Amino acid sequence: MKHDYIICFTTVPSKKEGTKIANKILEKKLAACINIIGPIQSIYTWEKRIEEPTEYLLIIKTTEQKYKELEELIKLLHSYKVPEIIAIPIIDGLKEYLDWIDFSTKL
Repeated sequence: MKHDYIICFTTVPSKKEGTKIANKILEKKLAACINIIGPIQSIYTWEKRIEEPTEYLLIIKTTEQKYKELEELIKLLHSYKVPEIIAIPIIDGLKEYLDWIDFSTKL
């Protein structure tokens, strides 16, 4: 099943970096809204070590059509070698909100 709208997640090491990425995403109309949540505690394995950094989570509301360009921009601006960039479909939502996502991501 194909979905038109997605939520994309990425984590960053600082609020400053998250704000920089969020502003560029919005300037390029690659998303309608981005929430920055944090600080959060992440725990993961990286290069055979358990890491426990403090991070900030970006919740990015956009369209599936914008995903690849969004992914490329995040990779370009992100300080991590392999940043978390994942997307999940929005299976339903308030029509007016989804219309706003469409409107906000049009060039």
